Formats: sequence, C-alpha cells, structure tokens
Amino acid sequence: MREEFLYYLWENRLLDKHLVTVDGEDVTILSVGVRNHDAGPDFLDAKIKISNTLWAGHVEMHVSANDWFKHGHQDDDAYNNVILHVVYLNDSERLTIPTVEVSGHFDESIYSRYNAFMKSRQWVACGKLISNIQTFTWLSWLERVVVERLEEEVADVHKRLVANNYDWEETIYQRVMRYFGLKVNNDAFEWLSRLLPLRILRKHIDNPILIEAMFFGCAGFLEREFTEPYPLLLQREFKVMKSKFDLITMPESYWKFLRLRPPNFPTIRLAQMASAVGLFDKFLSKMLSTNDIGEIYNFFDVEINDYWETHYLFEKPSRRQKKSIGSASVDILIINAIIPVLFCYGMIHDNQGLKDRSVGFLEKIKPEDNLVVRNFAEMGVSVCNAQQSQALLHLYSNYCRRRRCLECRVFTAIIKDY
Repeated sequence: MREEFLYYLWENRLLDKHLVTVDGEDVTILSVGVRNHDAGPDFLDAKIKISNTLWAGHVEMHVSANDWFKHGHQDDDAYNNVILHVVYLNDSERLTIPTVEVSGHFDESIYSRYNAFMKSRQWVACGKLISNIQTFTWLSWLERVVVERLEEEVADVHKRLVANNYDWEETIYQRVMRYFGLKVNNDAFEWLSRLLPLRILRKHIDNPILIEAMFFGCAGFLEREFTEPYPLLLQREFKVMKSKFDLITMPESYWKFLRLRPPNFPTIRLAQMASAVGLFDKFLSKMLSTNDIGEIYNFFDVEINDYWETHYLFEKPSRRQKKSIGSASVDILIINAIIPVLFCYGMIHDNQGLKDRSVGFLEKIKPEDNLVVRNFAEMGVSVCNAQQSQALLHLYSNYCRRRRCLECRVFTAIIKDY
C-alpha cells in the first residue's frame, strides 16, 4: 500500500460511507479539505463529524499508524490541528487523536488495477485502454494539462524577467534565441544571448553588418583567416565592436553541425537571427496588440545577407538557394518562446483574456511531430493542433513517465468504466 493511494481514495470519496474510528465512534466526512503539497498535514481545512461533534481542521494519512511517531509528528506544532488520522493499518495504541483504519473499507479492485499500472512495462501504463476514454473527458484533461505546462514555463520566464530587471524585450529575445537552436544548438544559442544582450544590439539596430559581425564574432566563427570580402568585413567590424563593448567570444567548437541538414546549420540560423533582431524593438507591444497569429508568422519573414544565399559555411560556396526561416521553425519559436511570455504577462497582470489568447494561439498551430506524439497516435490518440501536442508532452513527462496515474483523469475514467 502507498500513501498516494490513500490520498486518492480520500480525495475522490471512494471510502465506505459508514466509517468508524478505532474507538468505535461514527465518522462522517463533510469536506475532505484541500490537498497540501507542502510541508505539514496531507489535507487542510477538512470538516469531519465524529459522533455528534463537528470538527474543522487537518487530516493526516499514513499506511501504518506508527508512522505518526516515525515521522516525528508528535513533536511538530504543524500537526496540532489534525482532527483525524487516516491509516491503512492501525498498529499503534499510543495515538490520542481520532484514527480511522480504512483496510477493507474500499473497493480492492481499484487497488489491484492501480498496482497493475505501477508494474506495467508499457510505454504508458494505460496504453491498451487509453483509446476507450470518452472524447470529452480526454479533451478536457488535455486542456487542463496544457495550462499546467504553460504555468510551468512561466516559472522560467519570470526567473529570466527578474534577472533582466523586467525588460520584456530582453526576455523574449533570450527565449527566441534559445529555441532558434532547434534543440541540438539550444544551449549554444542561449549562451550567446547572454554574451550578446539585446541592449547592445539595439544601439546598432539600423546597421545590419554590425549586428551580423557581433553575432558571428561572439559565436566564435570569426577566429580564423579569411579570403572572401564578406567574412573579412565582419571580422574587421567585430574587432571594433569587441573592443567597444568588451565582448566575450565563445569557442567555435561549441556549435554542433553533425546530423543537421545544411539549412539548419548554426551559421545559417545565426544569419537569420541577425536579420530578425529588429523585431525585438517594441516586440511585446506588437504581440499584445494582435489577435491574429498570422501577424506573428509575418514577423519572422526576414531576408538574410546575400552571402548566405550561396554559402552554408564561411569560405565554402554552394549552389544558390533562398534560406528563409521555415514555417516549422517559426512554429517552434511561437510555441516555446512567444506564447509562454504572453501567458506570463497575462498572469503577472491578471489578464485572463491574454492567457486565453495564448492558449488559443496553440490551437491554430499544427501539432508537433515527435516521438511522444507519434507513440500516442499509435495508441489511438488523435492530435489536431499544438495545444494537444504540448499537452501530451507534458502529460508524458510529468505524469506517465513518473507513474503519477492517481493524479490523472485518464486513470479515474478507466476506474469508473471498468
């Protein structure tokens, strides 16, 4: 038996209605209280009627009654207001607070199915049953999970925001930079965003050559000898900018090219980012004023320096090809960089409309194509948009993989149907 299962039984009112304390007093649960995920009793502000007396206070749960003493609750003032101790087995005679033993007072088949889930070797425990869940139940759960994912992202956004002295544009710039790396170079792009902050780039927003020089220079790509005019120009300009702003250079070896298609080489991505820097001037106000996600896509419709139309790497000419930021890449930026910042802004300013708009933008973006989404699809889960694919990513990482089945509505639905 696990304490988590006792929480589940209590919270979902799955215990027998006619409970008695170990002393034989009738127990009526009027309110189960609120689950406490911090230190202290497991459920707060419950209302319990014991015999003819109404009690308001906290509820503590243990598999064994002796755990009360093993955990030192008798010496902890936080437990002074516990009105009921719920245990699976009562193996102590020392307790002075009312205690209920729940062994034999719930449907054992629920625990059997829960145990089967915990021992399952499937990719997700409910894999064979998930396709039977009613559509409304499934979609409503995904809607809740995607908000949970956004709230989790907000923590990172807010942390960056505080570090940036509440400079929203700088924060957006850092988020966009990270996800410009297409996962394999995410860390490198994020590092570069710290070495080359937007406040420096803003000073030369009308001079694209200086912007490119600082990007490629700080990224470490100008630390060699060149023969072509363009890289030589960038090298000269960076030498001046480096001295002027005391810029730091990354090791070129930090950038990864292996297994990347040439259009996704970090050199091309840097050229695209350099051309997009102008977007971040009053970027937040632009995002706040639009309800049309198409406008956000248009922001990333930029043209890069002609040099890169015939190169993927410095000093290595290639066949001419236009190298725009693809729609799939823009999807990644909107999903992971833009929308979390908008959602964070909505939370900080208590703007429910903006939070709803952020989630609504996800509904208008194609679903992501990754292993998690594909595996759910094989189990019969259809994915229509990025809102649902983002929810599935969060569901798998935070629930399925950690076997938090008791906190998932899918498990509850399965228990009810079977």
